[in-house]
Amino acid sequence: MKEPYGEGLASHTGSESCAHSRKAGSEALTGAHAGGVLSRDMLKNQSADAVHDGGRQHRWMRECEHSLDSARSETPACMETPRARSGRLYQRPMKVGVGRLEKVMNHKSNTNVGGESHGRVVPAKCPNKDGKLSAEGAEGRRPTKENTEQTTASQIQCWGNALSGLSRVREAAKKDKRLQFTALLHHVSVPLLLDSFYALKREAAPGVDGMTWKDYETDLDRRLEDLHSRVHRATYRALPSKRAYIPKADGRQRLLGIAALEDKIVQHAVGTVLNQVYEEDFLGFSYGFRPGRRQHDALDALWMGIMRKKVNWVLDADIRDFFNSISHEWTVKFLQHRIADRRILRLIQKWLRAGVSEDGEWSKTLVGTPQGAVISPLLANVYLHYVFDLWVQHWRKHRATGEAIVVRYADDSVLGFQYRADAERFLQE
Repeated sequence: MKEPYGEGLASHTGSESCAHSRKAGSEALTGAHAGGVLSRDMLKNQSADAVHDGGRQHRWMRECEHSLDSARSETPACMETPRARSGRLYQRPMKVGVGRLEKVMNHKSNTNVGGESHGRVVPAKCPNKDGKLSAEGAEGRRPTKENTEQTTASQIQCWGNALSGLSRVREAAKKDKRLQFTALLHHVSVPLLLDSFYALKREAAPGVDGMTWKDYETDLDRRLEDLHSRVHRATYRALPSKRAYIPKADGRQRLLGIAALEDKIVQHAVGTVLNQVYEEDFLGFSYGFRPGRRQHDALDALWMGIMRKKVNWVLDADIRDFFNSISHEWTVKFLQHRIADRRILRLIQKWLRAGVSEDGEWSKTLVGTPQGAVISPLLANVYLHYVFDLWVQHWRKHRATGEAIVVRYADDSVLGFQYRADAERFLQE
């Protein structure tokens, strides 16, 4: 019996090909080759590349994660966007496999509640010098002598307060899609900063401050208390990102920005709070850097869409140099649709304007967000939600003459059309 196709979350268990496990109700994709519409002949014998998922979820955040019923919107967004690569159309034959995933973002950060982390298990208990359970013990590390007497009640209360506040933010965002949040910074608490610290990758390269994860862990309680105080007293200063380069498959180099350790901690915490709002806004076909959604889920949803909808033409698109082309002005304007806490907005502007340090010389950044910064994936999703997702949703409902599917993973998108005329008109528009 042929099942209906709709939007939702695809599932994939195991490391086998994503074609082995399907659920109807998925609409997503990871972009493949930049520009160009793929045919079934081109896709027929290709298999999906397995993408290593190195991060582990936050335990306490994962337990409180609500179901992801993404908000839908029909309002078009006609704002300026980065330059898009040109595409080509190919007719799709009768049988098709899944196209390979070409680009994998090199930063492993995640700003989403319950999403991937930097490969660190977050302590399920809040450390307290007088309790029996320690943060080290919760992470599987050897407990230190000073932390061998902690109270379970303090731990539960510590995390419980943080969870309660975040859950209220999410419920408010879900209830009123037009609500602007005027007070969010108080949710960036010491327990949340601690959670963010343990979510970071311990062996990551240090930023311009030269501070490593292990060095910062020394006297961690005092450091986080001081960091929390500076953030809330508005004396926290963002440091420039350290420029790094990694080779791309086409021979070019990808620019990365390595943030200072304290910037990573605060960015992760702020992203966790903001994600409570935006997970209620993002559409179902957005799959990049979101909690509970992986590359294989996007590939599964693409397979389902192509096989169960009347898709004869596939358009594959990639935004050229997206992370380095994001407009700071429009990013802030888009955030202001939902975020009215000026302290949160100032923090984000500090990170956008912190600049880049290369070979000891600082340079100003007028556009873009560092690819590799913890906050960048969330800012990218917010930006594309307004300049692409809402417009696509409106276009396919009011402009397409036949059936159309759409999936997006970060700045890579794949769309399927029943008619070539629709595909060509969409590409042109």
